[in-house]
Amino acid sequence: MTFTDRVYEIVKEIPPGKVATYKDVAVMAGNPGAARAVGMAMSHNPSSDVVPCHRVVGSDGSLHGYAFGGQPAKLQHLLDEGVEFIDGRVDMSKYRWTPRLS
Repeated sequence: MTFTDRVYEIVKEIPPGKVATYKDVAVMAGNPGAARAVGMAMSHNPSSDVVPCHRVVGSDGSLHGYAFGGQPAKLQHLLDEGVEFIDGRVDMSKYRWTPRLS
C-alpha cells in the first residue's frame, strides 16, 4: 500500500463533525514529517464522497485549499456537520478527532 493509499484510508475514518490535521494524518500514516505530502494527496483526491478531505485542516484549525469548491465549500461542509469555528478556525479542543487505538 502506498503512502497516499494509507492517507486515504485514514481520512475515510474521520467521522462527520470531527477533523484531523495534516500532521495528524501523516503521523497515523507512519511518516510524521509528511504533512505536506498529505496535503498533496488531499489535492489529488478523486472523490470527496469517498474520502472526506474537507475534514483535514491546518494544525491551528485553519482551512487550507480544497479541490472541490475551494475554502468556502470546505467551510460549508464542516458547518453542515456541526463543526464550530472561533475566529475563523476550527475549535480544535472540541472537534479534533482522536482515533481509538486497538
